[in-house]
Amino acid sequence: MSNASDDRAGLSRRDMLKSAALAGAALGASGALYPAVAESVTAGSHSDLAPPAPAGAKTMKGVPFERHETVRIAIVGTGLRGRSVLHDFLGCPGVTITALCDNVPEKAQRAAKMVTDAGQAAPALYTDGDRAFEQLVQRDDIDFIHTATPWEWHVPVMLAALKAGKHVSSECPFGMTLKELWDLVDASEKYRRHCLQLENCNYGYNEMLVNRMVHAGIFGEPLHGAAAYLHDLRGIVFEDRDEGLWRRRWHTTNNANLYPTHGLGPVAWYLDIHKGDKFEYMVSMSTEERGLTLYREETVKDKSNPKWQEKYVTGDLNSSLIKTARGRTILLQHDVSNPRPYSRLNALQGTKGVFEDYPARIYVEGQAGGERWGSIDTWKAKFEDPLWTQLGQAARNSGHGGMDYIMAWRTVQCLREGLVPDIDVYDSAAWSAPFPLSEISVAKGSAPVKFPDFTRGNWKA
Repeated sequence: MSNASDDRAGLSRRDMLKSAALAGAALGASGALYPAVAESVTAGSHSDLAPPAPAGAKTMKGVPFERHETVRIAIVGTGLRGRSVLHDFLGCPGVTITALCDNVPEKAQRAAKMVTDAGQAAPALYTDGDRAFEQLVQRDDIDFIHTATPWEWHVPVMLAALKAGKHVSSECPFGMTLKELWDLVDASEKYRRHCLQLENCNYGYNEMLVNRMVHAGIFGEPLHGAAAYLHDLRGIVFEDRDEGLWRRRWHTTNNANLYPTHGLGPVAWYLDIHKGDKFEYMVSMSTEERGLTLYREETVKDKSNPKWQEKYVTGDLNSSLIKTARGRTILLQHDVSNPRPYSRLNALQGTKGVFEDYPARIYVEGQAGGERWGSIDTWKAKFEDPLWTQLGQAARNSGHGGMDYIMAWRTVQCLREGLVPDIDVYDSAAWSAPFPLSEISVAKGSAPVKFPDFTRGNWKA
């Protein structure tokens, strides 16, 4: 697996040994995940600031894609999420699916049928083991690769794709350790190919609407945002298939915010992160772990089930505060272990007004009705994003309320027209950095931890 390590400056040797022991005990039967976790608790080669750029490296910030009349796409990982993304790409004009990869042949074949049912030629299939993607990336009929594998395989797939000269994207998280995130930044700059996370929540209807309102000055000067992933996933993580085969294991190894990007990506856009501001530092704390343990007691009645050998260490609710270089603040939370309605918080406070989601509501100073929440509907006619105006009807037939199709369509548009991608490697790395940084802060008693400057100073532009 990936050679991933993490900057642990300031952690005591006792803390590091304790964390390593937990990782080893929890994953003794799961060697596939062990290296990324075990090395994440040792001191890494990168500082928590900006390490020197490799010789000859140049920024990928503001670099456009080359134009492609037809975008030739390959997908690594054709499970539930991979097939969902495949469905959306097949619905975009000017796309050809040339290759698919999965270590479960039946899943790859199911995805291939989706391609032929859409009227395209059968894609090449790579199903010979965990590292079959290393052969796929060498093909010369691929322009863009997307990986929808379990988390620990995102970085190995992306690094292989970059080395082979392919643009590449992943599901979230982008990477799990600071070393992995820096490796992706360095490789993207070295090989001059884009490497990014396809963060679907940035393309949600409300998120794009509010982003336009923020930049039109409706809320005045932005001061504070709120972002989260609050989603009861207990049933999914305890399944004996799909994500249940791997996702629960992360709860046995890392006391951290395991999934920061869905909420943080849109708020980063509101606050112009890497366009004149950057994440400066964060503090983090976790509640005790109770949710998964109680759920196991209630649902796994057979005490001989291997799940009873697992020890969960991820605190149920992780809360972090991020301070930006310009003095803005962000509340970031994560909880997938308790019963609750779904929420990403998705809020923005400015000097002239405030937006809060779940449910969506807006207050702008001086509005009719006084200091009461108003409906978001009154702002849609003026501030609906043009992509939703153009594609909304088709999008709403796709996943996650339509955001998945908007994301896929926009990605293809950037490739076909030679545009700068909306999300780059620096954004992607910064949005996933709270995973390792929150773990460091929690382990150090909620001490402040600086964010790496993945742009190496180019955020000021």
